[in-house]
Amino acid sequence: MAGLELLSDQGYRLDGRKASELRKVQARMGVFGQADGSAYMEQGNTKALAVVYGPHEVRGSRSKSLHDRAVINCQYSMATFSTAERKRRPHGDRKSSEMSLHLKQTFEAAVLTQLYPRSQIDIYVKILQSDGGNYSACVNAATLALVDAGIPMRDYVCACTAGFAEGTALADLCHAEETGGGTALSLALLPRSQSIALVQMDARLHQDHLDTLMEAAMEACKGLSKVLDSVVRQHLQEVSVLSRD
Repeated sequence: MAGLELLSDQGYRLDGRKASELRKVQARMGVFGQADGSAYMEQGNTKALAVVYGPHEVRGSRSKSLHDRAVINCQYSMATFSTAERKRRPHGDRKSSEMSLHLKQTFEAAVLTQLYPRSQIDIYVKILQSDGGNYSACVNAATLALVDAGIPMRDYVCACTAGFAEGTALADLCHAEETGGGTALSLALLPRSQSIALVQMDARLHQDHLDTLMEAAMEACKGLSKVLDSVVRQHLQEVSVLSRD
């Protein structure tokens, strides 16, 4: 990563974090009453909203339905105001289609789709503000929305990014670090089983560095799983208090 000094001599990053430190995470579940499940997620300055509908009957052509499991339909979009440059096509472009496919592959590895044959689960995610780690924020928000919808999963799906600066692995990259010229790796992990749902890189990386980056991303995902778990437990506590009233 060239250009900006992404890591100071004292080991601090642009936003004052240490190399392995996560951005501040805030999340809420059940933000939409009309949906089966919903969640709002902030990872640093990246803000994502996820909504889940289903399981329900497959819409459109019946040939899309699978006799032994549910079909997962994912749609990713970015708000026109999410970046400094206004987007003309907030969804439907090549990048959005790629991201939708990555999300679909991620949750096919985590959701127990065999419990809902001949049905469909819709996951809609929208980036409201973009500052790096869009895929990660979407996965984490969608995981909370699926839990809110009561859809069984093998484990939480936690996602995070990692990259290199000055030969040091950085976890949970912001936009400046992602676009700094080095390789950014995105990882989606099921923490308890250590199963990897998806790994994606946007540039070449020497094989010697792959293990270091993977380890940094996996440790960050484990840290995020604790945060997601605390959000779910807090939400359940709030719901149980409301139901008593």
